[in-house]
Amino acid sequence: MSGPEIRRVGVVGLGAMGAGIAQLAIEAGYETVGREVSGELGAKARDRIAHFLQRKVDKEQMSADEREAALASLFLTTELADFADCDLVIEAIVEDLQAKLELFAALEGIVRPDAILATNTSALSVTEISAAVSTPERVIGMHFFNPAPLMPLVEIVRAELSTDETVEAAFAVGARLGKRPIRCHDTPGFVVNRVLIPLLNDCIRILDEARVTPQDLDTAMTAGAGWPMGPCALVDLVGIDVHVHASEALYEKLREPRMAPPPRIVAMKHAGLLGRKSGRGFFTYD
Repeated sequence: MSGPEIRRVGVVGLGAMGAGIAQLAIEAGYETVGREVSGELGAKARDRIAHFLQRKVDKEQMSADEREAALASLFLTTELADFADCDLVIEAIVEDLQAKLELFAALEGIVRPDAILATNTSALSVTEISAAVSTPERVIGMHFFNPAPLMPLVEIVRAELSTDETVEAAFAVGARLGKRPIRCHDTPGFVVNRVLIPLLNDCIRILDEARVTPQDLDTAMTAGAGWPMGPCALVDLVGIDVHVHASEALYEKLREPRMAPPPRIVAMKHAGLLGRKSGRGFFTYD
């Protein structure tokens, strides 16, 4: 399979990650189709994107005309059928394997045979997701990091049957979006999360073992280890529920004790202490 020239990008799911990916796409000059389950959620995503682009205008990082042109290239929809003319569709829905399988199966019946289907999953198997379609060679992982417009990395994850053309086309898109893409194979956690999740879990366990406060732990890791952000602040930013889900997914695959989420953070999730998104996690937010 030879990959298509990528001109029109689709993004399924316009939550925090999906909206960030859509913002990157319109800034890079792609015609972009963004799909949400309701018009109201789509409008909220557009407002979010417009807000962040206005901040760029205010900082003189882009002109007002460039902002308007970018927003004009974003087409919102609630219908999967509107992805029919997309060259690349990036899935950014809930981190649930069955939901992703159903979505990819539906997309296969809509997009062109040469269109690339990408998943932004952070912890699920890209190869398992690709099994939902009869042409798994065109399925790839494009794992962006939160917040997508600011974090420079995107992992281009080769599934078991992904072709070289698919990998290189996704890599080129990542570069055009202004990211620093890396290529890797489909293993649990890919590169960053395979290293970072057990490390963050170790940090959370230290809170109780060393009887240290979250503030002092974060100071230790920023001032002592050179981290740009402390582990507690980072987990709050990512979302405690997201971190627990990713930890559980890695532990299910690898059965390594360090991958399992510590009881403290599981209890926080059950209590609704989800970090920045809920206003309270390890720290309190306005």
